[in-house]
Amino acid sequence: MDQEYERRLLRQINHQNLPSEARLTKCISATYSPVSVKSGDRFIPTRAGSNWSINFHYANENCRSPSQNHKAKDTTSDSSKDAVTYAALLRNELLGSGIETVQDPHTDERRHAVPSQDSHSLFKYAVHTKRVPFHSDNEVSPYSLSPLSNKSHKLLRSPRKPARKISKIPFKVLDAPELQDDFYLNLVDWSAGNLLSVGLGACVYLWSACTSQGSLVAVGTHKGYVQIWDASGGRKLTSLEGHSARVGALAWNGEQLSSGSRDRVILQRDVRTPPSAERRLQGHRQEVCGLKWSPDHQHLASGGNDNKLLVWNSSSLLPMQQYSDHLAAVKAIAWSPHQHGLLVSGGGTADRCLRFWNTLTGQALQSTDTGSQVCNLAWSKHANELVSTHGYSQNQILVWKYPSLTQVAKLTGHSYRVLYLAVSPDGEAIVTGAGDETLRFWNVFSKTRCTKESKSVLNLFTRIR
Repeated sequence: MDQEYERRLLRQINHQNLPSEARLTKCISATYSPVSVKSGDRFIPTRAGSNWSINFHYANENCRSPSQNHKAKDTTSDSSKDAVTYAALLRNELLGSGIETVQDPHTDERRHAVPSQDSHSLFKYAVHTKRVPFHSDNEVSPYSLSPLSNKSHKLLRSPRKPARKISKIPFKVLDAPELQDDFYLNLVDWSAGNLLSVGLGACVYLWSACTSQGSLVAVGTHKGYVQIWDASGGRKLTSLEGHSARVGALAWNGEQLSSGSRDRVILQRDVRTPPSAERRLQGHRQEVCGLKWSPDHQHLASGGNDNKLLVWNSSSLLPMQQYSDHLAAVKAIAWSPHQHGLLVSGGGTADRCLRFWNTLTGQALQSTDTGSQVCNLAWSKHANELVSTHGYSQNQILVWKYPSLTQVAKLTGHSYRVLYLAVSPDGEAIVTGAGDETLRFWNVFSKTRCTKESKSVLNLFTRIR
């Protein structure tokens, strides 16, 4: 017998006859020893320190904190969808998860459910007693050159929803000289008849993208009057008195008009009846700067410089609900067209929060700090999304997905506070105004631009004095 072979055999027999504790001690000391010991020509790598959950992106997905999950949702590119697809392919090929489709990474349900039998073991072993046809879900064609399984092929062939792309550049910019930089005013509105009205200095300019025509326009003045104008004829129909200070907020509800003033009073009047038939709503302690009617025309939400948000019904003179969570003036108010009774409000510089309310139960739902003064809010008519405009200190426009409150897009361009916002009647575009004396038109809720556009010059407006 070869002497070298005999020595190796005796060394192996002696090692096996050692007590288990001694073998363990010897193994541990050899593992952490800096000296490399060569025992044979076969190399077996040690994987004792390998972290399979990190290598295969498997176990840690369900262990993320809520803040990490919230940050993971804030993406607008295809890379997030590619990463989810790649992770699903790894699970299919390495863990046999059998994933055939991937969810949109912007949705809360984007994680794939893993079968319970795989939750505690990395590998699974099975014995196939009979071969199944190659066209089944478990096998690939014997002639296929692809290393992927049928599940992974279905995953790659599954239809992918195109990524949401919102243009960061406005498709129209208009000069708006004398557009005031005043947080408490509402100087821009867009009617259901596609009539845009803008208050510039002592004048109101009207513009229709299609017909250059309109119907009635309400104007609140610095002296406390509410004027009703015939937009098509350019003549004043009536001037309503009742307020003792400037009127900064107006809201139509059919033929009824609500006006909010610095005198802390809200007046409701029907333009078809004599001016004496009015309802006085008193609940705010400072200037009323925000007014919005609910989509069902039954409730009026008002915000004031007293940091209060009040909800009124159409028959009572006292507020039915009062919310006092904001720490600054409440000008930004919007009712959801998708969920009955859902109301969102935004606070000024000292607050900066979006707060959501269930007005059916009077409960606060959720809130988020936007980091900037909230000037305006508006819901999309087509999707469960909303847009907010901001002042100090970012001067930006944000598009949010509800209820996840994921930021879908961030639009910049205004150099002053974005104090004014209006939505087009088709719900696809918005117009924003700022103290930089510009109006900017953005496509935020649709990928297609409106083709019925006129020239982008201010003299297309009809002026009302």
